Amino acid sequence: MAIPLLLQSDQDAIIAAATASGKTEAAFLPLISSVISKESGSDGTGFDLVYISPLKALINDQFRRLEDLCERLELPVYPWHGDVSASVKARARKQRRGILLITPESLEAMFVLRGLEIPALFGRVEAVVVDELHAMLDTERGIHLRSLLNRLEIATRRRIRRVGLSATLGDMDLARAYLRPGSPDTVEVLRSKSEGQALKLQLRGYMIGASKREDDRASSDQEENQVKPEEVAVERAIAEHIFENLRGTQNLVFAGSRRNVEIYSDLLSSMSEELHLPNEFYPHHANLSRDHRTFVERRLKEAKEPTTAICTSTLELGIDIGDVEAVAQIGAPFSVSSLRQRLGRSGRRAGKPAVLRMYVTEKELQADSHPSDMLRLGLVRSIAMVDLLLEQWCEPPRPDALHLSTLVHQILSVIAERGGAKAAVLFKILCELGPFHLVDADLFSRVLRRMGDPAVALIEQSPDGILLLGRIGERVVEHYGFYAVFQTAEEYRIVSNGKTLGTLPVLTVLAPDMTIIFSGRRWRILAIHDAEKVIEVSRDATGRPPKFGGDGGNIDDTVVRRMRTILAGNDPRKYLDEKAAGLLQEARASFVRLGLEASNIVQIGDGHCLLATWAGTVKNSTMALTLRSEGLMVGNYDGLLDVGADIGRVSDILDQMAVSDAPSGEEIATEIALPATEKFHPYLSPDLLVVDLVASQIESEAIPVMAAQLLEG
Repeated sequence: MAIPLLLQSDQDAIIAAATASGKTEAAFLPLISSVISKESGSDGTGFDLVYISPLKALINDQFRRLEDLCERLELPVYPWHGDVSASVKARARKQRRGILLITPESLEAMFVLRGLEIPALFGRVEAVVVDELHAMLDTERGIHLRSLLNRLEIATRRRIRRVGLSATLGDMDLARAYLRPGSPDTVEVLRSKSEGQALKLQLRGYMIGASKREDDRASSDQEENQVKPEEVAVERAIAEHIFENLRGTQNLVFAGSRRNVEIYSDLLSSMSEELHLPNEFYPHHANLSRDHRTFVERRLKEAKEPTTAICTSTLELGIDIGDVEAVAQIGAPFSVSSLRQRLGRSGRRAGKPAVLRMYVTEKELQADSHPSDMLRLGLVRSIAMVDLLLEQWCEPPRPDALHLSTLVHQILSVIAERGGAKAAVLFKILCELGPFHLVDADLFSRVLRRMGDPAVALIEQSPDGILLLGRIGERVVEHYGFYAVFQTAEEYRIVSNGKTLGTLPVLTVLAPDMTIIFSGRRWRILAIHDAEKVIEVSRDATGRPPKFGGDGGNIDDTVVRRMRTILAGNDPRKYLDEKAAGLLQEARASFVRLGLEASNIVQIGDGHCLLATWAGTVKNSTMALTLRSEGLMVGNYDGLLDVGADIGRVSDILDQMAVSDAPSGEEIATEIALPATEKFHPYLSPDLLVVDLVASQIESEAIPVMAAQLLEG
């Protein structure tokens, strides 16, 4: 399918198939044939083909494959990333031909450090092959790469063919729009009809029994923060299963929070010690030293000794750790995209199935259990994610996101590349022609003024109007960490009565009087101190709180709608173990008993009602904040809102919302926390953070529609 298209036209294309199914050969055999059939030097200087991958491991793997393929053709192949020696890079710059294999971050470094060489290095590139396209659709890294591809065409003054290699998605239009923004219809999709890679999957359920201290509502915060025997027992049971099934091979265990990483690493290493076995279980998260993280990554990559990394999202993408046997997920995931990326680490070797083991913990139900516990939301969300993963669905990009953090990064990069640039040139490259097309001239000027503020000093302006790197901007760009636009989420300290309870990653909107779940308890937010990264809380004793677990993040509307479908259905899931299957049956019975089958608004106690929006995080949070502005206390769960008022009052408020104009995003965002969730957010002013957050985290136009739907149900 690929040969005639790539040989007989210059059309953009996406080759979609499962891992280890031959996508690389499908792209490179015809592209290399095209290169060697042309007269040498006829199209200027530079590399002939460029391969871009988010993973160093993939670059190393493809280098070995392509080097064998190109050896007799005398076509050089050059890997280029942070681990490649300077001599190899110098040889590539000198010869300027053949195939270049590079990461987005290393391409960024080329623009910054060798901006004047870009036309000569890439002047005759016939095609850019982008691997793992599905992993780039809705991320800071994805917007970054789109900007780099656009800048490459501007620097070479010509259109360069783009060929994407992707896992098969249910909606390939997302990938087409990403690969060639503005003209996705011109991108041809070549989709494999084979069944693709095998997947071995199991979701195991665990139950935490009721704590005796939970029955004592007057218990102190200090007591509540103590480790509970029933929780320790479940954590040990999960660790034992991991120990029995993963020991002796290379694996990744995504444990969610850094606290969980430390708990499970300690349990697993202790089990090794008890049995007098060498330890092969190591923690990996952003708070650990660079030396320790490098040690773990090297053990995984070299595969000389069995190694399992217990990690947060730090090993999800972008770090070279080679192939792993299995991927484990502790707690419910927050996105199908993330689950897909994690699973993609497993089964890369031909003939090997991918292996996914999931562990979900729920609480034993009591007479006054909260509905979110009764509905087993963590388990049901996990099932919904797996359903959609198997259906090859993926979260679509947020159409209104501005990505101001990445815009700041790219402004600095273009200035460094060119040794200075006028504002109009920056706007044209990045906004008019680039991926930041939703940023208008006025907002762009506000961003520039903020970057030029003496307190920020990222840029400065010369008398002739040229923008240059400022005092702080020079230091930022010169730092080795500049080239990557992504970072691990910041964690806030959770403090009650002056005592630190722990830390929590904050990726969604928060405000005083909202509730959060931490360490299996519900807490009401008293105050948020962004500068100190502190959230003050007090115990919220309404009912029994749900169990917190997993990484933070936005859950898509499609996932939550699937959760309702699962709760309303009766079909089994073969990949559930006996305990998980039993918990699912409990959840379905609770769904009927609570009355959610027939109504979207149900009374759940004195002065409390449950709103079943069945909407994702963004819409649900927007409704929660809007209700909060009416003086109501609101708890936010997957597709559900716990409102501190009776049905009559809530219905009156919803009636008014349904017939009123939608509030502005800025009105809704009043007094909410503005977490610096992206790398360059700390350089933005509060008003710009509000603009960026409203575009990506607030959906005010949905309020009247949601209100009407709630009243209809």
